[in-house]
Amino acid sequence: MDSIYASSSCTVPHLLRRDTLLLLPRTSNFTAPYSLQRTKRARRVRISSSAATNGAVSRALQAVSSTALEQLDIERGVCIPFRKYSPEIVPAACCYLGFKTLFENTNPIKGVRNKVLESRGSTLSLMLRGVEIVWNLGLYWSNLVYDFLVGRDEEVVPYRARQLRNLLCDLGPSFIKAGQVLANRPDIIREDYMNELCILQDDVPSFPNQIAFRIIEEDLGQPLEAVFSKISSETIAAASLGQVYRATLRATGEDVAIKVQRPGIEPIIYRDLFLFRTLASFLNGISMQKLGCNAELIVDEFGEKLLEELDYTLEARNLEDFLENFKNDPTVKIPRVYKQFSGPRVLVMEWIDGIRCTNPQAIKEAGIDVDGFLTIGVSAALRQLLEFGLFHGDPHPGNIFAMRDGRIAYVDFGNVAVLSQQNKQILIDAVVHAVNEDYAEMANDFTRLGFLSPGTDVTPIIPALEAIWQNSAGKGLSDFNFRSVTGKFNQLVYNYPIRIPERFSLVIRSLLTQEGICFTLKPDFKFLEVAYPYVAKRLLTDPNPALRERLIQVLFKDGLFQWKRLENLIVLAKENVAKMSNNPALKVKDTQIQRDWKFERKLDLTDTIKDGARLFFVDEGIRRQLLLALTEDSKLHIEELVDVYRLVEDQIDIPSVAVEVAR
Repeated sequence: MDSIYASSSCTVPHLLRRDTLLLLPRTSNFTAPYSLQRTKRARRVRISSSAATNGAVSRALQAVSSTALEQLDIERGVCIPFRKYSPEIVPAACCYLGFKTLFENTNPIKGVRNKVLESRGSTLSLMLRGVEIVWNLGLYWSNLVYDFLVGRDEEVVPYRARQLRNLLCDLGPSFIKAGQVLANRPDIIREDYMNELCILQDDVPSFPNQIAFRIIEEDLGQPLEAVFSKISSETIAAASLGQVYRATLRATGEDVAIKVQRPGIEPIIYRDLFLFRTLASFLNGISMQKLGCNAELIVDEFGEKLLEELDYTLEARNLEDFLENFKNDPTVKIPRVYKQFSGPRVLVMEWIDGIRCTNPQAIKEAGIDVDGFLTIGVSAALRQLLEFGLFHGDPHPGNIFAMRDGRIAYVDFGNVAVLSQQNKQILIDAVVHAVNEDYAEMANDFTRLGFLSPGTDVTPIIPALEAIWQNSAGKGLSDFNFRSVTGKFNQLVYNYPIRIPERFSLVIRSLLTQEGICFTLKPDFKFLEVAYPYVAKRLLTDPNPALRERLIQVLFKDGLFQWKRLENLIVLAKENVAKMSNNPALKVKDTQIQRDWKFERKLDLTDTIKDGARLFFVDEGIRRQLLLALTEDSKLHIEELVDVYRLVEDQIDIPSVAVEVAR
């Protein structure tokens, strides 16, 4: 069945997940014309619709957006009809838009409430667990109140923060995961508590091998010996949701990693999520005042991601998506997934024979080019965020490997996040507004991204944003780091009714974690000196019309053409190409990859110049602006034009450009 997406914006949405974004059947009442554009994978279809259609869908969604999940769907620009998590049954917005037919031939989604209450002995279990949670959290809260009353609340913060971390560990896996989320939510807790929760570990004792092996055999439907010639007697890693073994496939002799889910974990998670949401309903008033949203929405964001981590079939699809995105990139290694041996509780992946970033000394002793490794790591992270819109949500040092040939490898794809095309474009808008020092529009970007509820007065936030950016940008690229900016941003978020959407908290955590890895391997590494040239290159070379528009916005400020800014962009983009083309990881032995991968030895601006020339002739406004740029301040800017030409003369195919201009 051909389908389109429902988007809360007139911006053409981008297909992120084949299992999440198929929304509106063609049999619906929305009859505007559609055009289909197939992506590289046959099972993915990207569809664009007219602005009128998007507006109609947006109004229809907004008309029924009465629940927290519906609010999340509208904010993201997507609806998820077959979601793993639902507090009740089916999102009402989807049914309203004609989704009844999609669910008629499938089992209805069991909400958290239904799944918990239908189990045997559920009432007693809920009562006992509820008493345990309320007693422990209530006792902790009473200590905080007592500290405040006696005037010692500030001096005991380090102790209380450690006490909170230990309490979350004692309350089990759901609370450990909740603590890890809170460690990246300055909108909910203050920074000193966040810093303590950052060291919250997910390591727990492993469960017995015989139980793990029984689960593997149940999912495989055959004995272990039939599939694996050997399997490690000890776990390689153990966490609150599962543990990992190393094994060898009997048929091929390949080494693999087997991830096994902890037995009985799913009912525990469902029970705790039910209690979380019940308790959250009592905090809606405080949450609306503090964050501009109800507390149930926060729980729903958390629950959705947590249940995704429990579904190993979804993690297998995550792996396939990352493999597709990086299939021709010789600098990035993504493990293959063996779906024939995997199931909901077992995941079999290619074994990664590299050095974990938890051991920086071993990486240096292996003779790996640290600068080259960090450069491809930053580039891979930025490609995930800005190019693919699908990124690793938990890139801590244990999940990132340095391969001995200089490549970077990722493991553990249970926690990934997606950014819609709309979100990516708004992020780029925010960068453009920051570069142009347009802080009023930058504040409005926060509303468009979901940080502020619609209708919020952004006037008080504008001076704070200006102070943060001016302080950070004034230091220059060499001294800029995300942690210092994030620290100031955390104070802003805590003091204003700003909520950080879950996907953006993962973006922040991802950038901070990877910057931390860079500093561990090389203390004087300048993260932005790699990131900024990548962004400059994308702005100058990406044919996406939206990015072309942003490039124009960057080059004009207050109606004046920024000659120096254009020169800087070209210099930085050339620097990015030079660093990547000389990277040791590009010495690929795989002839297929060598054939598919286009090594960029120079910054090719031919298409950009062609598009610029075409725009000059067809767009009167741009033509007038460019002509004025050459005669600003009552003088001809021939010298600036010559300087730019000298920078790009070896980066463009002049005959090709001349033919395009003549045409």
